[in-house]
Amino acid sequence: MRIALDAMGGDFAPIETVKGAIKALEEIKDLTVVLVGQKEKIELELEKYSYDKNRIEIFDAREVIKMTDDPMVAVRSKKDSSMNRMLELVKSGDVAASVSAGNTGALISASQLKLRRIKGVLRPAITTIFPSKKRDIVLMDVGANADCRPEFINQFATMGSLYYEEMFGVENPRVGLLNIGTEEGKGNEITREAFNLLKENDRINFIGNIESREMMDGDVDVIVADGFTGNMVLKTAEGTAKFIFSILKEEIGNSILGKAGALLLRPILKKLKRKLDSSEYGGALFLGINGISIKAHGNSSARGIKNALKVANKFAEDKFIDRLTEVMKQNQGGNDEA
Repeated sequence: MRIALDAMGGDFAPIETVKGAIKALEEIKDLTVVLVGQKEKIELELEKYSYDKNRIEIFDAREVIKMTDDPMVAVRSKKDSSMNRMLELVKSGDVAASVSAGNTGALISASQLKLRRIKGVLRPAITTIFPSKKRDIVLMDVGANADCRPEFINQFATMGSLYYEEMFGVENPRVGLLNIGTEEGKGNEITREAFNLLKENDRINFIGNIESREMMDGDVDVIVADGFTGNMVLKTAEGTAKFIFSILKEEIGNSILGKAGALLLRPILKKLKRKLDSSEYGGALFLGINGISIKAHGNSSARGIKNALKVANKFAEDKFIDRLTEVMKQNQGGNDEA
């Protein structure tokens, strides 16, 4: 299995990206990582490690798409960027999948331009994984489609169900529509129309509306929303978790009793922090694209990159894109539009 990694993408590239690739080799048998980026910088990082030279390749790409770049302008103007070259390797079939922690908007644009949509997919979506009381949940779309139509959300549910089955081995996952109330008829025009489409979708196990405060109760597996709402929920949740930990740390440090209590609770706090750490879940699949394009968190450490490579490897090994293509072909029903 050969997977391309954008070695220059992310806040801590190429230090953490290269280190993550080395860690992935240690855990994934028969994996070869193609590091795409500025050759001399990648080689400098590789000198720090002992590894099987036959399982690391370097594809030289001279340009870098920065986090601050305008996504579409950067994708079109920086043709020799590590992100563009990485996706071209996927398109040509030289690699089975790709991973990048770089500019999210640019990766969305480049993935669509290079790999195109699966036939029958109206709009691709970005997935993300949340912890919950019972088992992990999937939220989508979290940013690819700020302006959405009901039929897009209906397709997100179909694709998200298959994704959840693949990711967690759970058949017939429960699907909920993110809304301002649980009753049928709640929400705006888009969510009301989406509700009716989801209710008639025989490919999913639709359980109705779900409010954001109930997301993590564990009563639903896949939650669908428009990209604007999904992104707001994702960033609010991340910000809330960060705020709670910062307050907790501050209060613990303010007293001897707090420090003593923290010492006793250390294993529990460590476990909690790990459960809420986005890097633990690897990367988010750009779902609906004709190829495996994984988005790792921009501030990913080596562990986050390693886990993203593991996710990419899993989807490639299981030929997930072929399965999704077949499902969307059967589900097309006249919805094929540009």
